[in-house]
Amino acid sequence: MRQSPASPATFDRAAQPAWSARLGALLRRSWSLVTLNRKVMLGSGIVGFFILVAIFGPLFVTQDPLKYTYDLVAPPSPAHLLGTNQGGQDVFSQLVVGTRSSLGWSFVAGLIVMAISVTIGLVSGYFGGFIDDVFSVITNVFLVIPSLPLAIVAVQYFNRSTFTVALVVALTNWPWGARVLRAQTLSMRSREFITAAKASGERTWRIIFFEIFPNQISIVAASFITTTIQVLLAVAGLEFLGFGDQATISWGIMLNSAYTGSALFQGAWWWFAPPGICIALLGSGLALLNFGIDEIADPRLRLKARRAPRGKAATA
Repeated sequence: MRQSPASPATFDRAAQPAWSARLGALLRRSWSLVTLNRKVMLGSGIVGFFILVAIFGPLFVTQDPLKYTYDLVAPPSPAHLLGTNQGGQDVFSQLVVGTRSSLGWSFVAGLIVMAISVTIGLVSGYFGGFIDDVFSVITNVFLVIPSLPLAIVAVQYFNRSTFTVALVVALTNWPWGARVLRAQTLSMRSREFITAAKASGERTWRIIFFEIFPNQISIVAASFITTTIQVLLAVAGLEFLGFGDQATISWGIMLNSAYTGSALFQGAWWWFAPPGICIALLGSGLALLNFGIDEIADPRLRLKARRAPRGKAATA
């Protein structure tokens, strides 16, 4: 008896368990990596909170952060949870809306640095020879370029925007990660699994990005987080000094507004303290993530972290 062909719906129902199983396995693995180290767990919680605020926070803000009112430098109240500034603008609304700008540009710059450093570091270390010499010269040139003074010059002559600062910091910070990745790739390209991949006829780009790159994820993650911290502090610092776009809302612009409005002398702590605390918390969360990833990737640091509580207990 001839069987009727299976319908597309049958295939969809058969494929759904496989996809759900893969998704479940991915979520379980991600959760195990987050909870593997206390620093990673705490840092992930802090950074995750700010990411949620940046994505969904502006959707729940009921007051226009740029709207001027007659409540000048008003302390926190039910109408204004974090008070107002010298223009009567709601500080809480500015803090929530500014999270998206401050965090978003930092992540964008981190992704740019990660892409450039991974490409140049892996390609330079794998091929060597003339290609390595050319990339090494380019890397050494960018290493000596100071990022902060160049960012000040760029915002003065080109455009006073957060994009300009983030782009300059990103283009001057990729050489550090590229050099580390190049050194690791030089030591890995002669290992047995790379030789086996070449003998099996794998293409060069697959060897670089599917054989070598997965073994250097911890270095790439550390480079991304470090660049994110640098961009966050550089952008906030330049905006505080008055080199930012005053038409936008960010934590650095809020600090600049509090400085020019003499918030400290007026005792208006609610004006300058919240953005400063947010910058410190986000930087601390990213730093904890960086330290935790180093401990997970380096067995010596992991062993040292495990022995530390025992040593303290024995001393006590």
